[in-house]
Amino acid sequence: MASDAHFCVFGKNNTVLIGFSLYLRAIIVYLMGQLAFLKAFILVAMSIDANDNRRHVHVFQKGQRRLKSVAKIWIESNGEKCIEIAESTLSAKENKMLVDAIDRHWEYINEQITITFRGEKTRPINIE
Repeated sequence: MASDAHFCVFGKNNTVLIGFSLYLRAIIVYLMGQLAFLKAFILVAMSIDANDNRRHVHVFQKGQRRLKSVAKIWIESNGEKCIEIAESTLSAKENKMLVDAIDRHWEYINEQITITFRGEKTRPINIE
């Protein structure tokens, strides 16, 4: 059941950055770094994932109002390149397209994840 609770995220000098419903989970938007754009998808990293045991990207659909990722893709295992679908609501064709694109741009994506984890601004690119 959806919650009607609202709260705000405050920036420097208590300026309101975001006001939203818990149900929308918009706090994720505030904490994520966009890594790349691929057709109808946005690949992002979230600073709150910095302590996870495997690096991964979350995939969102462009233009969707819902703030739930449509896929989570691991990009490494024990520090070595290893691209695997962790979870996905996408088709096999879309998953393959994402995995292939991440493989081709792995170094850049991994570098941008590091930048996200440091709390710095990322530089998203269009990938194919």
